[in-house]
Amino acid sequence: MHVVPTKKQMMKRTLSTLAAALVLLLATAAEAQNIRIGAINSDGGVPQSAQGYRNGAEMAVAELNASGGLLGRNVELVSRDDNGSIDAAVHNAEALLKMDHVDVLSGSMLSNVALAVAKVAVAQKTLFVVGDALSDAITLDKGNRYTFRLRPSTYMQAAMLAEAAAKLPVRRWAIIAPNYEYGQSAVANFKLMLKEQRPDVEFVAEQWPALGKLNAANAVQVLRQARPQAIFNATFGADLQQFIEEGSRQGLFATSKVFSLSAGEALGNMQGKYEAVRNWVVLGYPDEQVSLPEHQRFREAYLKRFNEAPHMAAIFGYSSIMSIAAGMRKASSTDSEKLIAAMRGIGVDTPLGPIVFRALDQQSSMGTFIGTLVYKDGHNPASDWRFLDGARYLPSDSYVKGRRPNAAMR
Repeated sequence: MHVVPTKKQMMKRTLSTLAAALVLLLATAAEAQNIRIGAINSDGGVPQSAQGYRNGAEMAVAELNASGGLLGRNVELVSRDDNGSIDAAVHNAEALLKMDHVDVLSGSMLSNVALAVAKVAVAQKTLFVVGDALSDAITLDKGNRYTFRLRPSTYMQAAMLAEAAAKLPVRRWAIIAPNYEYGQSAVANFKLMLKEQRPDVEFVAEQWPALGKLNAANAVQVLRQARPQAIFNATFGADLQQFIEEGSRQGLFATSKVFSLSAGEALGNMQGKYEAVRNWVVLGYPDEQVSLPEHQRFREAYLKRFNEAPHMAAIFGYSSIMSIAAGMRKASSTDSEKLIAAMRGIGVDTPLGPIVFRALDQQSSMGTFIGTLVYKDGHNPASDWRFLDGARYLPSDSYVKGRRPNAAMR
């Protein structure tokens, strides 16, 4: 039997519907008032770094909101994952802008992903702060006026290692690097800068595995047969682990000192592999040994919030958000054109000390640590960590102008 609702019941239903609509409207309005920072992360591509990066970014947002937000508004981090895929990164960057209505873009870990997202930033005329990816092309050959980069570039890190390598009394060098833009750029820069300081060195063997597809047995055999006295390594992730295991098995490292780009933290965490990486010279992040007050505060807050010590990627995630915040404060706006003007030459305080985003190429002066891995008491600390100020290793103005498009410098 069909029951006709009473007038009172109909009124209740109407009020309930109106209340639900009002709640949704208020939530939408509140969301629209937030400053929204879009983040491209890479859980599916570089999971450990991605988690650390996200933690650092979330901690920065929490601190900003606890201190009153930005421009009188709360800050909201909206994340999407690229799964290590260029197509996914482009799709998600466009979705962040068109569906999530973020004010700026940030993040990206892999160089090819960062370059793809940078194209979206140009097309949509939106500020993009690259936090982690290393490719020189991001700020040089494929640079654009909307894209800034926080982490020391491939050029800068290669210059740091070349400076240390030039002091080594050896001549015969071998190379192993992933065969894509990051690896190619790292090797080209290292060779150029080492040759400038040591014209007598020669490169006797090179191995160029596709990323994630290293045939370690063959690669190590080729390097070992060339009898190098030193090796420049730019592999990372699973490739790096296989290189260490196979190189140790074949005795490659017994006679060859290794200089490794951006692998210090990963090497230090490889339980049971310490003997294999003894005396490797690495760039890394000794979180327990950094005595800067700003870093100690950051580390303690991170430990309290996540119950673990920060990884290097956490520094990048945190500092990227704080750099965007500094730009918005200076510009008094979230408008990308005003933010570009504000961020060119801006100084930002980070857990590793103050940095500057150089106006010429929109690359930050963030530095990093260099040290030598040693075996001690079941742990693998670096015995002589030294901080290298990134400002000393930035490419020269003439070098940048010779590679960066004119349109990117307008």
